[in-house]
Amino acid sequence: MLKLLLKIKIQLDYTILNTMSKVKIDKLQRLIKSLKKSEKRYFKLLMAKEGAGGQKKFVRLFDLIEKNSQADDAWIKNQEPSFKSSQLPNLKAHLYSKILQSLRMYYSSQNPEIEIRELLDSAVILYNRCLYDQCAEVLRKAKRKAQKIEALELLLDIYKWEKSVMGHTFKRGNQERVNTIVSEVQEVNNRINIINKFTNLSAKLNSIYLRVGFIRDEESYRQIKLFFRENLPDFKEEELSFREKLHLYDLQVGYCFFIQDFKQGHFYAKKWVEMIEESGEFTVTNLEMYIKGINNLMIAQYKLFFYHDFVETNKKLKSVRKIPGLDLNENILVRLYKYIYVHEFNRYFMLGDFDVGVERISRITNNLEKYVSRLDKHSQLIMYYKIACLYFGNSNYHEVIFWLNKVINTQEIDLREDVHCFARIVMLISHYELGNTDVIDYYIRATYRFLLKKDDLHNFQKYILGFMKNLTKDMTEEELILRFKNLRSQLLPLENSRYEKRAFIYFDIVSWLDCKIEKVPVQEVVKRKARVITEQPLPVLADSDEEIE
Repeated sequence: MLKLLLKIKIQLDYTILNTMSKVKIDKLQRLIKSLKKSEKRYFKLLMAKEGAGGQKKFVRLFDLIEKNSQADDAWIKNQEPSFKSSQLPNLKAHLYSKILQSLRMYYSSQNPEIEIRELLDSAVILYNRCLYDQCAEVLRKAKRKAQKIEALELLLDIYKWEKSVMGHTFKRGNQERVNTIVSEVQEVNNRINIINKFTNLSAKLNSIYLRVGFIRDEESYRQIKLFFRENLPDFKEEELSFREKLHLYDLQVGYCFFIQDFKQGHFYAKKWVEMIEESGEFTVTNLEMYIKGINNLMIAQYKLFFYHDFVETNKKLKSVRKIPGLDLNENILVRLYKYIYVHEFNRYFMLGDFDVGVERISRITNNLEKYVSRLDKHSQLIMYYKIACLYFGNSNYHEVIFWLNKVINTQEIDLREDVHCFARIVMLISHYELGNTDVIDYYIRATYRFLLKKDDLHNFQKYILGFMKNLTKDMTEEELILRFKNLRSQLLPLENSRYEKRAFIYFDIVSWLDCKIEKVPVQEVVKRKARVITEQPLPVLADSDEEIE
């Protein structure tokens, strides 16, 4: 018995150690796998320059992990016996640090903030060596660069060291220098303070939106409006700096979208994008905010059906990669791909080109799941829902159910409750279209329970669920058409209701009803509506040439 327990303990210890090893390797492995070819080459050149034997071990470990996606400690030691068990954890930790060091050096000339931090590090070294004049000179250089890009937090650090240096470099006019720095520090603190108030309010609003989605009723609107007004700091827009305005517009757009005021959201998103474009070099230093602004502008144009503006803004989005002096990191690339594909899908919805959209998805299927896994949970949810709706417009209901199950079965059930609610509505209609009458009653009850639990059972949902509940197998075609018409007449007035109209953002059920009444494909109905909305001919927008990698 004792031997058996000992054997179990040894096996358990081995399992724990092996699991810990995989966790540590995973961290290092993910970093190595994220590197571009040029970054890997730079790292190896840097190691070669350092030249010591220890550096060769780093390169060997680097190569082993890079070439094998399942490289755990046991496999590494088998491939390289010179790596002792006691040395390997430290070797991996140092390799991780070496890679980050090489990345900092690689991007120091391309990222102004990294460059400023390096200047600050140099200033501190000079200060500690009592080379105060040289330290002051480096600080002046760092200060000019920080002021140029409005790196406010870095400026505070620079001012701190400038005040320290002053005590060792007394000169004529020293009092004026002190007063100037104190004044500049106060101004920067004020700007940081107001930016923090903008971003704090934005983060709080976004956390509510990520849970419930668009506002649902008058009470929700009053609460959000009051919360926004009470937490919005006093300001004069014309006196705000570039960064302050940037965060103000970000806040205003998020708030306007939340309360479904897309016209006002369009106004602020347009100001946001135009301000960055007019600033010239700020486009590169604020690239993430620039493409986020373009995305928000396109969302507003999509909701308002400003199709021609949508096409022109989409050209800007796709041309981002061609901005001179730009080196896109993984974060920017993933965000850029996400926006490009989401708005490509939105274009199909606007024009009713669902067959083209489905064909597009089929071309990228192999890499789609891998790409979607790199997105945040909210973006994944939206992507799955949009893909499902594309298939719905193409009348491919089996695929609709496949993609909606990814929404419904997600563990993040409190993320975008509104999307979860409408996913169940679309799922129910898809089962109806497939003739799965045996599961209709089950899905109606399940959907009722979910909507009641989430407090999202409004007239739109009640009418649809009531319609589905009263359908019978022996209903004649004439009776069925009459039921479709009655449901349509119930839903149409809701399009003008401030809060009920949000339902049509998620699912164009009126077009589906029209297609059932007229006995034509749903995409034909949507295409006809698109032509009616605008008197101008709709330009053709080519599919994205940005392939998912």
